[in-house]
Amino acid sequence: MHTQYDWITTPITPDLLRGALDLERTAHGLLPHRLPAGARAQCTDGQLAMAEAQPSGVRLVLRTRATAVELDTLPTKRVYPGAPPRPDGVYDLLVDGRLAAQAGVTGGNTLTIDMTTGTAEHRPGPTGTLRFTGLPDGVKDVEIWLPHNETTELVALRTDAPVEPAPDRGRRVWLHHGSSISHGSDAASPSTTWPALAASRGGVELINLGLGGSALLDPFTARALRDTPADLISVKIGINLVNTDLMRLRAFGPAVHGFLDTIRDGHPATPLLVVSPILCPIHEDTPGPSAPDLTALSAGRLRFRAVGDPAERASGKLTLNVIRDELARIVAQRAAEDPNLHYLDGRDLYGQADSAGLPLPDDLHPDAATHRRIGERFADLAFAAGGPFTADGPRTGRGA
Repeated sequence: MHTQYDWITTPITPDLLRGALDLERTAHGLLPHRLPAGARAQCTDGQLAMAEAQPSGVRLVLRTRATAVELDTLPTKRVYPGAPPRPDGVYDLLVDGRLAAQAGVTGGNTLTIDMTTGTAEHRPGPTGTLRFTGLPDGVKDVEIWLPHNETTELVALRTDAPVEPAPDRGRRVWLHHGSSISHGSDAASPSTTWPALAASRGGVELINLGLGGSALLDPFTARALRDTPADLISVKIGINLVNTDLMRLRAFGPAVHGFLDTIRDGHPATPLLVVSPILCPIHEDTPGPSAPDLTALSAGRLRFRAVGDPAERASGKLTLNVIRDELARIVAQRAAEDPNLHYLDGRDLYGQADSAGLPLPDDLHPDAATHRRIGERFADLAFAAGGPFTADGPRTGRGA
């Protein structure tokens, strides 16, 4: 299999990876994590464990003359009985910042999740090999973005020329936290999730703590944000609190304050942008929880519906409009003493007019075209002159 090239095997070390907060040594290799071990120890929720171990925004970044690269990985692929089959995760190869190739890895473990019962079954599988050839000759920066939605253990890295860590280009580090939408649900590939697209347009290094189903104002997530060096921080708050029906309005406001207080303990003057939910018609005025639409599922389509009753808002149940009003109020209150705190209404990224032309396919998550629209708009609003992340700001930290 490896006879065409004089392969050089290079150990996969932290200085070759960006976007991960921790690396776990497994029986097969290295498993990137997007939450540190201390945070993972404080919550045994299976959804969180799956989400934080899916390497959204994590990439191998190399400086090399190599024209061929092989990467052995052990993916964990998800299967949802009754729903359309999920495609294999995509690996994006970027050369000097431009997408040059894409590929997938066959084999791997299988995690079968029954959405009607909430049960899951894990079956082990074999390691697979990813190969990119025909790279341009000469010294270049090579990035391999790992699948954003597929847990990926890194087993071995081979090239036909020596590699070294890519040098620091002096770019600012943007640390972002959000829900499955920030994680990249239904994006086409890892470098085309909306945060990755916005980071590329903004000329920054991304650390993506978008955690599918798990943007729940958890204190351990706030501490991870507090302890991660960064020049720019954003937190997108709301949809998971509604679709899990986790808390009421009385708890929400203090929880947001506490979350922001913790971030500010480690980043007292870093530009911090609070982003409210994008438009999601099923939850604008109807509380959660969300649930799979079993009628659609029986027809082989994945859709979600809001199970709550709009009348329950009177008892403090959260909807997206309630959350937006409260976030705007909290940020305005705090900004009086914190000039580096900013607010962005998520409907400026995806709103009613967008929904008419690009409806959410499952009524909850954006598709690939909508990820691109959100990423472009975020970059235009946040990184452009006069935005909270304007390029003339100083570097205040170092990224992971």
